[in-house]
Amino acid sequence: MCKLSKQYGPVFSIQMGTQKMVVLTGYETVKEALVNQADAFAERAFIPIFEEFMKGYGVIFSHGENWRVMRRFALSTLRDYGMGKRTIEDRIVEECGFLIKQFESHEGKPFENTAIMNGAVSNIIVSILLGKRFEYNDSTFIRLLKLVNENIRLAGSPSIQLYNMFPALGFLFGARKTILNNRDELYAFIQATFIESLKELDANDQRNLIDSFLIRQQEEKTQTNGFFHNENLQSLVGNLFAAGTETTSTTLRWGLLLMMKYPEIQSKVQEEIARVIGSAPTTRELISSRCCALIAAKIKTQYEEKPHRILQSTFWTLMENL
Repeated sequence: MCKLSKQYGPVFSIQMGTQKMVVLTGYETVKEALVNQADAFAERAFIPIFEEFMKGYGVIFSHGENWRVMRRFALSTLRDYGMGKRTIEDRIVEECGFLIKQFESHEGKPFENTAIMNGAVSNIIVSILLGKRFEYNDSTFIRLLKLVNENIRLAGSPSIQLYNMFPALGFLFGARKTILNNRDELYAFIQATFIESLKELDANDQRNLIDSFLIRQQEEKTQTNGFFHNENLQSLVGNLFAAGTETTSTTLRWGLLLMMKYPEIQSKVQEEIARVIGSAPTTRELISSRCCALIAAKIKTQYEEKPHRILQSTFWTLMENL
């Protein structure tokens, strides 16, 4: 796209199947669209696989007033349960303890860390959604994570890209059917969970996000066009579960990989933490560390969800400047 922008300018369009896509390139162009003209660009794109998957519910790929109501509820409720506050930091520290024990249980032998990292990160959002955490070897938890990871992988597959360009041919693609079947299985778990929550629901003792949603649902019973219905609950919980797992765990796994690949940088980070902060640093103290902040920013901006790219030279250039 960057090469095309040199020929056609910072704003150009391409035809993908039946849809015309407008491409914005360059800092000033993107800033003008997403910052200066934020309201005009606030709507979500209509992508066939996500339209069929979400059916307009939830928060990630919903539209119009439904999106605004669910987004407002999600943000306020996540804050109520500690997101962005010291409360969530304590949960993260606690989960780190479980994660370290899991790593140590392998006694220095090689092991696959994807499932473990996904589980650790997912437990943070699960504690808000369900008010509990899962053990890493819990069969139900493993299955839920597998459903989410498989759907994310398939959503970027060539067959789904073709489906997005030619929706009428959807019946030809097995990946589309797998994604929808995985969604149904995930939603069945969510439905069973909130049915159990209804049995002990107490407006004066809301335990998690599902409780908060169900309370709003009861308050909205008299409204004919309300947004707090079961379909939105399933989609919203599914959205937060997936979004709160995959991207963060991918970023953390890149961090682990880079620290192993560059042990001298790992030593430098450890030395600065011990010298400046001490043996039990808080999240805020780690952010204040120049070395940690630079490395975290580099991983976040250039490595997150890009496992197919090799950026060794740029990473090493940054590290040499620390």
